Amino acid sequence: MNRRVSRFVHAGRYAAEVSVDLIPDDDAWGPYLSMQDALKLERVEIALQKGDLEAASREAKVFQLLPVSA
Repeated sequence: MNRRVSRFVHAGRYAAEVSVDLIPDDDAWGPYLSMQDALKLERVEIALQKGDLEAASREAKVFQLLPVSA
């Protein structure tokens, strides 16, 4: 049974929360991601690096990171 989890991707001033499925595998290093989910994480990261928030928002929840003054 796959388990839905969130993974975070960070690039520059932005971070994204990406929903992916963990695939259990008792005989190996599992749990692991499907190729589609791994590519989704990569697409979101590349979109954030380019500043394409619209593309990243199609596949993830996008956040702008702000510094906290000390």
